[in-house]
Amino acid sequence: MKRKTIEIFLFIDALGWKIVNDHQFLTELLPERKKINMQFGYSSSAIPTILSGRTPAEHGHLGLFRFAPETSPFKAFSRLAWLFKPESFWNRGRVRHHLSKLLKKVYGFTGYFQLYRMPLWKLKFMDYCEKKNLFIAGGMDDIANLHDVLSAKGVAFHISDWHLSDDANYLAAERAIENGKNFLFVYTASLDGVLHDKVSDVQAVKDKLDEIGIRVVSLCEKAQEYAENVHFTIISDHGMTPLAGTVDIMSKLENCGLVFGKDYGACFDSTMARFYYLNEKAEPVISGLMKDFPGRFLSEDEEIKYGIYREDRAFGDAIFLLDAGIQIVPSDMGGAALRGMHGFIPENEHSYAAILSNEPVPPVVEKVADYFNLMIERAEKL
Repeated sequence: MKRKTIEIFLFIDALGWKIVNDHQFLTELLPERKKINMQFGYSSSAIPTILSGRTPAEHGHLGLFRFAPETSPFKAFSRLAWLFKPESFWNRGRVRHHLSKLLKKVYGFTGYFQLYRMPLWKLKFMDYCEKKNLFIAGGMDDIANLHDVLSAKGVAFHISDWHLSDDANYLAAERAIENGKNFLFVYTASLDGVLHDKVSDVQAVKDKLDEIGIRVVSLCEKAQEYAENVHFTIISDHGMTPLAGTVDIMSKLENCGLVFGKDYGACFDSTMARFYYLNEKAEPVISGLMKDFPGRFLSEDEEIKYGIYREDRAFGDAIFLLDAGIQIVPSDMGGAALRGMHGFIPENEHSYAAILSNEPVPPVVEKVADYFNLMIERAEKL
């Protein structure tokens, strides 16, 4: 006998509102659609927001790294930084990937962990935000995540394993339906990779969306075999902004007379620089230097608006956000520009996220953080 309802939420990383409309993605299957205000930051801030309904100011995740010498877990490893020569070898992507896997195992991290291009000598100054797997029970410490809440409510649910490929997660979702799960949160990330490399290649983007569309229809049909009603909703975290230029902020800072770790600290993400002022001379020097770059420092009101304001200034004493499309190269994230990047101002046309559904989307769902309450409300009706 068929179950009454199966509720499916499919997360598609980087499925922006502009891309959805440019390609008329799944308009017939999912006619209820809405532009959503992205969570300021990257996936490292958006995913914990989706899984908890809390902002970065509350859950503490903005950039992957933050300047925090007092809590850095990497102090012992950083003492060996002088051994990792030449830097050109240790900055290679494949080498960094394997070194990241080793450190993840050594430190017992279960969340997403990558060194990217963070200088090894700087690690002693850095803490890392995603030490735990955010998707499992207790993954966000004192903050109840989706797994915690669904478990407490006795919902028969399935949440994807983010370590797996998209294909594996679609397959696992189908098996979960067959095994009696009524609520599914399915995680996919491959679109993000395609867009970072081919955001301006219309045919490549269309081909990828067509591929996703086939998997969506298949998953929906599978659910229809087991339930009278299938509620299918796609959610995303942000869009993707095409490359418009690059700036080298790191070199300018390194030659300004200030000493990293003594006068200032900084994290150089792909689209923003977060500064920590360690003495009174740092702020005027850095403020003056940053006038040469296309962007601006966020005001306190903007930090509050975007859900990233913290009195303890854990995210930085000042956050400089680049103009849309401009990337910091080199940065702590990489040594070359990508054709597409996210993490710019949320009001940029390429930044908006999207929600698509075959069920009406409540008016109160306006931003990424609102997905959480929508998922819980839908789950409670099963």
